[in-house]
Amino acid sequence: MTSGNLTAKRILAIDDDPDILKLLAIRLRAAGYIVDTADSGEAALTQLAITRPALVISDLRMPGMDGMALFDAIHQDDPALPVIILTAHGSIPEAVDATQRGVFGFLTKPFESKVLLEQVELALRTSSTPNSTMTGDTAWRSAIITRSPMMENLLAQAQLVAMSDASVLIQGESGTGKELLARAIHQASTRHLQPFVAINCGAIPEALLESELFGHSKGAFTGALRDHDGLFLNADGGTLFLDEIGDMPLPLQVKLLRALQDRMIRPVGARDSIPINVRVISATHRNLTAEMKQGNFREDLYYRLNVVGLGLPALAERREDIPLLASTFLQGLSEKYGKKVQAFAPEAMELLLAAPWPGNVRQLQNIVEQTVVLSTTAVLPATLVQKALREDIGAIMPFETARKHFERDYLVKLLKATAGNVSQAARLAQRNRTEFYKLLQRHALNPALFKQDELPE
Repeated sequence: MTSGNLTAKRILAIDDDPDILKLLAIRLRAAGYIVDTADSGEAALTQLAITRPALVISDLRMPGMDGMALFDAIHQDDPALPVIILTAHGSIPEAVDATQRGVFGFLTKPFESKVLLEQVELALRTSSTPNSTMTGDTAWRSAIITRSPMMENLLAQAQLVAMSDASVLIQGESGTGKELLARAIHQASTRHLQPFVAINCGAIPEALLESELFGHSKGAFTGALRDHDGLFLNADGGTLFLDEIGDMPLPLQVKLLRALQDRMIRPVGARDSIPINVRVISATHRNLTAEMKQGNFREDLYYRLNVVGLGLPALAERREDIPLLASTFLQGLSEKYGKKVQAFAPEAMELLLAAPWPGNVRQLQNIVEQTVVLSTTAVLPATLVQKALREDIGAIMPFETARKHFERDYLVKLLKATAGNVSQAARLAQRNRTEFYKLLQRHALNPALFKQDELPE
């Protein structure tokens, strides 16, 4: 996996002038930065699909996609990634427009090295979120296993959000790791030394949920033999994670809204309210917009919870993580069950890469556990994986169907999933190597860029 320190020093530089691009790369590398280069906006987007840099420096005027169009495309997916624009045609109106739209900096060519490096240092310092609780840069998110640029973008936003007390709503399918992300945000926050308390709002009967959240006084109802603090008080000073918030009954939504607005709770059966100091992170697999339209979820509570929204991608959207996740699970489960299983057979890994994964990472972990339990060899065969999946594998569609949707995106996903292995990618696409290479050339895709080698120091 990419280390946090290396990622923090990685810069993507884009210019259609090869001499300027070379000079820019030399100056940045001389200052100790790791530099990737691209000669067009389109090529830059391909590079961004492979790895997330800490900063993008782009020429403004380029054939095809210009610098501002590239900036818009980047910030649509990753608003936390800083972008510096370079131009030989600088003007005050352009600079004002760029900065108003969110561009971090605007430099006119020819640029002085000192000015450039000062701007770069400022951009990296401003966009980073130092945290004394971390060992290195990634301890706060160590439980989240990924090499996906999509996930790296999400984690960069999560780290920025963590340093505030804003309420966060995490949306994603079941099994994508919403609680893991919530715990990571807590670890990156100033509340990390205080409790992280989690509750599944859909797993507790409505009659008991109010007492679990707000507590109760002795004698408040039958069976209330003593005072009970409740989870808001248990989490005081820290973070309360409300999982499956979309399943919370409407009457309780009203009481939760009042507690969040007033920063006060009243235990069941109590006369007096109690002040609270809690950061709330909530999560759901439901479409809350649709739930609001149907009258199942309060709009005012939605906006109170969704000060910052984060969307976790499905496992099928980050297939490049499947080999990494599967291997990590395999290692841990082999130790758990005392097995000497060391790896998946190539055909078994291809089945995992192609599976639809409706249950996401949780389902993948379950599949790996089943295969480890049943294994009798050091290398897991495809037959065991196929048995565990219990369904025909067909998530990677035939090539002709994929081309109707988005040919280039399909090829990028294949190369990411196979770490640039053209033979394996061609087999998954059901195409011979010669034809597959022609397709890669048509879209200017270099398989070598997708190889998951260790990054240079």
